[in-house]
Amino acid sequence: MKISSRILFAIAALALAALACQALTGGGQESPPVDVSVPTVDLPEPTVEIIPPIFGGSDVLLNDDFSSSSWGTGTDADSSVEYANEALQFIVFTDNYFVWSTPDAEDYSNVHLEVTALNNSTDPDAAFGVICNMQITNVSYYFAVNANGQYAIGKSSLALDDVFLTNNDQWGDSSLIPQNASSYRVGADCGSDGTLTLYVNGQQIDSATDTDYTSGNVALFTWSGKEPAGADVSFDDFELKELP
Repeated sequence: MKISSRILFAIAALALAALACQALTGGGQESPPVDVSVPTVDLPEPTVEIIPPIFGGSDVLLNDDFSSSSWGTGTDADSSVEYANEALQFIVFTDNYFVWSTPDAEDYSNVHLEVTALNNSTDPDAAFGVICNMQITNVSYYFAVNANGQYAIGKSSLALDDVFLTNNDQWGDSSLIPQNASSYRVGADCGSDGTLTLYVNGQQIDSATDTDYTSGNVALFTWSGKEPAGADVSFDDFELKELP
């Protein structure tokens, strides 16, 4: 299927960083002081257990909780990608429209990437996910999921229709993808041997093999269905790792 698309480069975030920060600035009223008398008691020093963070390790190339601006942002008549509530929110106004954003201009290869997608879409056909090995605009692999429990591992090529590498070029159904969930943890392996694997909530959904693109940018995307302004997805807790 041929899709209309546009790319949002990370450099765009620099021009809009001030606006993004203002949008996240909040405040509230201070609570009145309370006078509470507590008797003095001698207590032993508590034992504190240091718990390692979830993210980290020598194989981690990039992680982001979206508390600060680094991804490409921008708004026009077709779509909006902006920071909101410490997440990166994609709203698509045009039907059957594919929009993505990148964190940087680095080329990555042999990686695993994953992100939490908070799905507020009113259109159940609206898809979302991750992109790897992006060479130039419209040349990449993408891993798509929607709230109907459907998925696809896709390949986009310059001046050619997109091809789904799974399910004979059709959307596939999986019982492992919960329907109409409020959030999904979407992950993907993009191996140096051409193995492309999709994960949802830590479970492997499907895999395919293609060796045309071995490295490139990574990105997040949202893809609207037939309902205009029906796609609304926010992304949080992105992590990019090097595969063994």
